[in-house]
Amino acid sequence: MSTLHSFSRRAAAHQAHLRLMGTTDLHVHIYPYDYFTDQPVDTVGLARTAAHISRIRAEATNAMLFDNGDFLQGNPMGDYIAYERGMQDGDMHPIIQAMNAVGFDASTLGNHEFNYGLDFAMRSIAGAEFPVISANIVRELGTCPTEDVPLVPPYVILGRMLTDGEGDVHPIRVGVIGFAPPQVMTWDRRHLEGKILARDIVETARAWVPEIKAQGADIVIALNHSGIGEPGHVAGQENAAVPLATVEGLDVVMAGHQHLLFPGPGFEGIAGVDPTKGTIHGKPAVMGGFWGSHLGVIDLLLDRADGEWRIVGHESALRSISRRNEDRTITPLVESERNVLDAVAKEHRATLRYIRRAVGRTSVPLFSYFALVADDPSVQLVTNAQMWCAAAMLKDTPHEGLPLLSAAAPLKAGGRAGPDHYTDVPAGDIAIKHVADLYLFPNTLRAVRVRGAELRGWLERSAGLFNRIVPGGRDQPLLNSDFASYHFDVIDGVDYRIDLSQPSRFDPKGHLTDPGARRIVDLTWQGRPVTDDMEFVIATNSYRAGGGGEFPGAMGDTVILEAPDTIRDVIVRYIAEQGTIDPRADNNWGFAPMPGTTVLFDTGPRAVRYLDQMTAVELEFAGDGPGGFIRFRLAL
Repeated sequence: MSTLHSFSRRAAAHQAHLRLMGTTDLHVHIYPYDYFTDQPVDTVGLARTAAHISRIRAEATNAMLFDNGDFLQGNPMGDYIAYERGMQDGDMHPIIQAMNAVGFDASTLGNHEFNYGLDFAMRSIAGAEFPVISANIVRELGTCPTEDVPLVPPYVILGRMLTDGEGDVHPIRVGVIGFAPPQVMTWDRRHLEGKILARDIVETARAWVPEIKAQGADIVIALNHSGIGEPGHVAGQENAAVPLATVEGLDVVMAGHQHLLFPGPGFEGIAGVDPTKGTIHGKPAVMGGFWGSHLGVIDLLLDRADGEWRIVGHESALRSISRRNEDRTITPLVESERNVLDAVAKEHRATLRYIRRAVGRTSVPLFSYFALVADDPSVQLVTNAQMWCAAAMLKDTPHEGLPLLSAAAPLKAGGRAGPDHYTDVPAGDIAIKHVADLYLFPNTLRAVRVRGAELRGWLERSAGLFNRIVPGGRDQPLLNSDFASYHFDVIDGVDYRIDLSQPSRFDPKGHLTDPGARRIVDLTWQGRPVTDDMEFVIATNSYRAGGGGEFPGAMGDTVILEAPDTIRDVIVRYIAEQGTIDPRADNNWGFAPMPGTTVLFDTGPRAVRYLDQMTAVELEFAGDGPGGFIRFRLAL
């Protein structure tokens, strides 16, 4: 049984409790199912978030539900609808069917709504039984935002009846305005150029909010598909929630886009932001994670005087659909709402059939058994896809003319996970679910701008995987067992060799231990030696770009591109566009020759199937290793 919130219990005459609920970045996650790994999962799904929504409505005298955008794309169900079933006039998109079943009051457009093109987006939202709004994504620019030709309504004023503490009913007019990152014009240039335009979020809000108030809105809510970033206003700001909250007349900010949690400790130290109370410049705000993982909840205590409502109290909170235990297991906190599952059951079954079919072909097998000793096709595919996506997104930016490189590491390379923990996808048809075998983590695409000295340092950090080898020695252990394979970044776009006779500059955790060490030799770009002052852009992932692994040039302060796309989604789109991929290793890196020297390394037993393809290195089977591994001898 649900208990009424304290605002509902203590509201007096002419006072009312209004509960605002918000989802964000659903990305077509309706069922609690991971279509990449083809198995149920307890951490995602609007069907489970809907259980919270039902309970929260019961805890409040008055409640409204909003979505903050990025609902049309982001998992294989979205791809199935876009690439296979299609959206014709009158068709219903499954995420819209699910949102209709839940009962949303309004939503805004996010940047991912345009990933499949403008016509697809407009046909999809046509089935919504709630208004879909956006103030800064427009068809034509006027002399000011209020004179633009809109794509969808810039705002909506929702008339509702509120029950006060005495049980009397009063009208309220709730203004809701929507925003999306203006960077959508870069991210989806091929779909949008010449069709729509984007304005700065804060500039647009300053123009529209006074009009919304003039139209009689009692309170104004921003559905801001934009995150919590710089405290000051920057023209064209991607994550503009902090300066947005300073706009006079705006009362509530629902943020998103970053796939993070607010209130929460991840936003400490930002001027004007209270991550404990959940306020930005004193105004209530939430950001409810992603994929339905959390529901953002803002409780307002409203007081009515002279026919107008004003906020006299507020609280911000999050409700999770699952709990991660100390032993890393997941406990679901709610069960799925059956009506939501039923609304898209047909599409769910079709998606399962879709992910189990090929989306492209690979002309070579994709395996990681030798990824720690030679250039590798599974890593090559990731670097190719990252470079393909980053090149398009950097077009017409100040960074476009710089050499573009791509960094990725083997994520399944044995180690403590055991001899079966390797990527192994045969040549031929490749299905979407195989992508999970290529890329395990939900990291998103980033790009950093670095100089040659940082590029070299990045590679020196990666080269810490290897033990120091004595020239002329026989059967020395090659790999440092304390070094995680996911920190062994290969950088494509340059050529280099690793001199194992030299000490490592960094320890396995990335701490600088020998500043003078120099393992990376013969580092060139297009045949030219890389100098310290040359500039490069490196496509990588959000973990690495944000400082994960403590790599020189990737400590969070060199990021020039923060794409909202997951690497897995980039790989799927890359394969779909190419049709047949040929990610055979280009052998841009290797070991510096050490005549008369051999080393030993262990790998999975199925590696023997691909031994004949390892022509870039001289390998010899050396017997069984411990724990089910097999051992190879490598001549340097």
